[in-house]
Amino acid sequence: MLKIVAVPMHPEGRRFVAIFAAITLVLGVIWTPLFWLGAGATVWCYYFFRDPRRAVPQLENLVLSPADGVVSLISNVVPPAELDLGTAPLCRVSVFMNVFNCHINRAPIGGSVHVVSYHAGKFLNASLDKASEDNERNGLTIEAPNGTRIGVVQIAGLVARRILCFVSVGDSLDAGERFGLIRFGSRLDIYLPEGIEPLVT
Repeated sequence: MLKIVAVPMHPEGRRFVAIFAAITLVLGVIWTPLFWLGAGATVWCYYFFRDPRRAVPQLENLVLSPADGVVSLISNVVPPAELDLGTAPLCRVSVFMNVFNCHINRAPIGGSVHVVSYHAGKFLNASLDKASEDNERNGLTIEAPNGTRIGVVQIAGLVARRILCFVSVGDSLDAGERFGLIRFGSRLDIYLPEGIEPLVT
């Protein structure tokens, strides 16, 4: 017997799915084949806003990826000033999310939110290196109980037009806890403290 497991959808996606569904019904009245195209688009919209439950590894000193996607860049750069991480170059790991990846953003470590800083900007291809500086972005710095600080930057892309952040300065986060979402294609940068080497390439 086939067991179907429904993946939860983030509440942010409900109105988009409703809009897609309404358009699908209108298209169906116009021409039946258009209904099926609209239905496919509606299913994709639900899939985009999926919010699966995750089993978070409980290893000590582990830094998690803040997003699903592909590692597009690893480089040593000076972090954005708004993150309050100093002026020394740090290892930056960039994770690019296409429109088929889950776009829920999760805390790479547990700790308190030290910085939340939004900057308006352009909407260049998020896979480009200069997107870190030129694109619309929202930066967070999370401070672990031992004082270690890690920066995470949500970056909008070509299709993305809205960065959502669910936390404020002073909030506490567990590792793997949801802190934000970026609509329709984007990228996250994570800035690692000195002495921490990425296990991804």
